[in-house]
Amino acid sequence: MNKKISTFLALALIISSCGNPAQKQEEDPIPPIGFRASDYILETTEVKRGETLPVLLRRLGLPADSAKVLISRLDTIFNPRKMMSGRKVEAYYSQDSLNRRLEYAVYNHSKTKVTVFKCADSLCLWNYFKPTTVEDKYVDVTINNSLWADITAEGAPGELALELSDIFAWTVNFFGLQKGDRFQTIYSQTLCEDEIIGINEIKFSRYTRGKTQINAIKVDIPGSKDKYFNEKGENLRKAFLKAPLKFSRISSKFTYSRKHPVTGVVRPHTGVDYAAPTGTPVHALGDGTVIECGWTNSGGGNMVKIKHNSVYTTSYMHLNGFAKGIKKGIKVNQGQVIGYVGSTGLSTGPHLDFRVWKNGQPMDPLKLNSPAAEPLPKAYQGQLDSLYSHYSDIVNGN
Repeated sequence: MNKKISTFLALALIISSCGNPAQKQEEDPIPPIGFRASDYILETTEVKRGETLPVLLRRLGLPADSAKVLISRLDTIFNPRKMMSGRKVEAYYSQDSLNRRLEYAVYNHSKTKVTVFKCADSLCLWNYFKPTTVEDKYVDVTINNSLWADITAEGAPGELALELSDIFAWTVNFFGLQKGDRFQTIYSQTLCEDEIIGINEIKFSRYTRGKTQINAIKVDIPGSKDKYFNEKGENLRKAFLKAPLKFSRISSKFTYSRKHPVTGVVRPHTGVDYAAPTGTPVHALGDGTVIECGWTNSGGGNMVKIKHNSVYTTSYMHLNGFAKGIKKGIKVNQGQVIGYVGSTGLSTGPHLDFRVWKNGQPMDPLKLNSPAAEPLPKAYQGQLDSLYSHYSDIVNGN
């Protein structure tokens, strides 16, 4: 081959490889969000209280006429009325220090959803959903302080404590957890950019105190609200919850001779006092009908009384207020919020005075033994046995 032709072809190849946009895009593709963040200077801010979208865009440096065009193109992509103060906003500026220009503004709706505003050249906007991953996790927690504190100390999200309190609400007294109690739990969680978004489901959990062991195995039964059973197929859900509220402490127990903290008179206190912050939700212990709702002149302040069946009745006193729709004569479901902790009536501080009557006679709520709901249908017993064997191998280290 002619030497001059050979040299020309070699130079053409070099020029082609350096200037071919398709090849460059192959090497450095545009990210799914729509632009390369590394090409710009990033500044982060938050939506200010009362700030509108036009004001926000102007504050970031977008000219008023451009902001007007962008806002005209919102369509159904972005609802400015739902913009919330405190939300994170990322502003990306050109790297030309002599001609600083806002190129992109990114509004964060949540940990996974953002709206991208293209603020230069062709003004437009789009939504982007960040990719997420789901992973199974196992955590082994021994109680030293509290369920929440000990779970988070193990690196698991605090939300797991709330989920466990729901699952074991009928079988474990969370106001009476002791040092050495143990929760071994297998669960799945969703992550986005290595950050935990939330708990998807608890697949298995084992609670142990001494020789007592309670297993919760999740079995999906179409059309059923029951999800967790023990290894025998017994339903973990019972007719009554263990307590009408979560994560507080017992400040006074059932007794027939207590000196009243306000009047100083010694008289029976046939209930349990749960100390909790004002506004803490109070839940119906079980399904039933509200037979009283309002102010009581006996010192109980705002009170809700529920008749559950021909045997059991419960009352909830000193409430700060009632949940929406709660009134005499309505039916309520187990776990439904009926009111909020307060300090109405004869009370020295915010707490719930909770009482139970059995066949018209007061009884200690902490001694209430509740019957279980329907057991696992026999058609699912094989599935339960298989799941229990699999999860037990994991928690036993096999």
